[in-house]
Amino acid sequence: MSLMTMVKTNFTAGELSPDILGRGDLAAWQNGALTLRNVLISPVGGLRRRPGLRYIAPLRGAGRLITFSFNTEQSYLLVFTHLKLNIYANDSHMVEIATPWTLAQLDNINWTQSADTLLVVHPDVPPKKITRTTHTQWSLTDWKFYGKSGVIYHPTYKFADPAVTVQASATSGDVTLTASAAVFQAAHVGQQWRLVGKAVKITAVTTATTATATVVQTLPDTKATTDWEEPSFSSLRGWPASVCFHQDRLVIGGSRDLPNRLWLSKSSDLFNFDLGEGMDDEAIEFALLSDQVNAIKAVFSARHLQVFTSGAEWMVSGDPLTPLNIQVLRQTRVGSIMERTIPPVDVDGATLFAGADGQGLREFLFADVEQAYQSTDLAMLAKHIPMRPVDQDYDPLNRLLHMVMTDGTLATLTLYRSEKVTAWTRWDTAGRFLSLTVMNGTTYVLVQRGNRFCLECFDAALAMDCAIEGRAAAPSVLWSGLGHLDGQVVQVLADDGDISEHTVRDARLTLEYPATTVRIGLPYRMEVVPLPPATPSGAGPGMKVRLVRLTFRLHQTSSLVLDLGRGAEPVPFRRFNRDRFDGSPPPFSGDISLRALGWRNDLTKPLWRVSQDTPLPCGILAVAAEIKYAE
Repeated sequence: MSLMTMVKTNFTAGELSPDILGRGDLAAWQNGALTLRNVLISPVGGLRRRPGLRYIAPLRGAGRLITFSFNTEQSYLLVFTHLKLNIYANDSHMVEIATPWTLAQLDNINWTQSADTLLVVHPDVPPKKITRTTHTQWSLTDWKFYGKSGVIYHPTYKFADPAVTVQASATSGDVTLTASAAVFQAAHVGQQWRLVGKAVKITAVTTATTATATVVQTLPDTKATTDWEEPSFSSLRGWPASVCFHQDRLVIGGSRDLPNRLWLSKSSDLFNFDLGEGMDDEAIEFALLSDQVNAIKAVFSARHLQVFTSGAEWMVSGDPLTPLNIQVLRQTRVGSIMERTIPPVDVDGATLFAGADGQGLREFLFADVEQAYQSTDLAMLAKHIPMRPVDQDYDPLNRLLHMVMTDGTLATLTLYRSEKVTAWTRWDTAGRFLSLTVMNGTTYVLVQRGNRFCLECFDAALAMDCAIEGRAAAPSVLWSGLGHLDGQVVQVLADDGDISEHTVRDARLTLEYPATTVRIGLPYRMEVVPLPPATPSGAGPGMKVRLVRLTFRLHQTSSLVLDLGRGAEPVPFRRFNRDRFDGSPPPFSGDISLRALGWRNDLTKPLWRVSQDTPLPCGILAVAAEIKYAE
């Protein structure tokens, strides 16, 4: 029989995949856990119960959240739902605007912001500008490409065989255009084409090979020519798929019918795409040519212009970017999710994006030695957590990367690269997370709870979800204003520390005892399960194990429900707290030791478990387990 003490000083490896249960030799084994649910991991080692969710407002339905930051003092939350946009400031509703995006189309919108304007694109919807005029005045309008003397300087492309020609009947005025093959369609009416570099506007389509047009710029001759192009973006050919700003240029990445093409506007002239003579400040246009057509899913401005496609990641370099010195190099072959837009985020100079396989999170980081980008998998040891993501954003204040999963949970990553902390946890709630965004250090979420859709935000002062705080001038047992929780069984934390459960009916509830302040919300369960004990050297089949004593080092903990093999039992903090107090004990900080009984034959099972939904703080800094082994 052997006796050993195993000390876990931190949880900085996060929750690990069950696939590594045979890899006790990994360093992550010492710092990881089998289950970490609804906890917040500290980079210095400990963990605590995650913040609760504060209820803000009801929403029309499912949708998407976007942050609009005008400056450091004025930030707005944009809530996109089916054909509607609702704007919030300081958690108060400001204005509602009609929009063209259906709920299904919101999955693939892409956006970028410049000062008081948000550009929003979707491959099936004309691109829009959302403009803030004043705090309460907002507008939604179409993009307008730069025009001068009737000429529109928009991107153009020849959607036909290179050999197809178009001939004009005259060089000016109203002319007839004749094509050598079927190219004209009714949707071309009203478009401005380029013929031998000159602008003509289609006014009518007679047949597939003939159309009438008005000459905007005098044509050089009336010869049939292969030099003709139509607008790259239209209801017929589709609209931009992604957008960003880079080096003072507007960058458009891909469209419905040109999925692998990039357009960069003139320098400092964001809606002017005139290629001109290829001067340094003029527009740039090219396709990403490779062994397969890789549809562009996102363009991202970082150290270089980064392009994320369905099958690879690209670097567009040039300092500055000009038509003559631009370089386009494929870097890695991971690919991005095609079903929806998951915006890449910057974390300490690295770009984090969701891979095409729907598993894990990739870190696109430039390596100075190789002078190239690498795509490291940040979820190699926790593949079971970030599965099929639908949205993501990064909280720089708390250094948390949140990913919304298809199953309605959050995959939350605590990331400190220099300290080598990459810790995954899973957060869930009584409902489904649908979208999130981070604004000024606060993480806002769109949550579906039954048939209700709620706007909520994480709040460290709360330990319940969809929660509100109430105050009364005099103690009261009746509390109302709970319509968003109607029919739900809720927890109530009253001012004296009393915790009770009630069912909300007709938007109100009645307490057993009067209270002046209450916190009312839905419970969520915190769970911590360690990895099984490491097998001692020389151990074989039939080895038995017994947990003798378990010691927790706690910080500011008011509740701890522990299972040592005999079922879940709350820890009696009065026994460990030496301070005198009246009523509920204050949060406890220090060591507690608990004895355990019973031998176990299975070394693959954890020896203890923390699982509780009590809405009180719980912080675990370290755990020491005294274990006996026997044949």
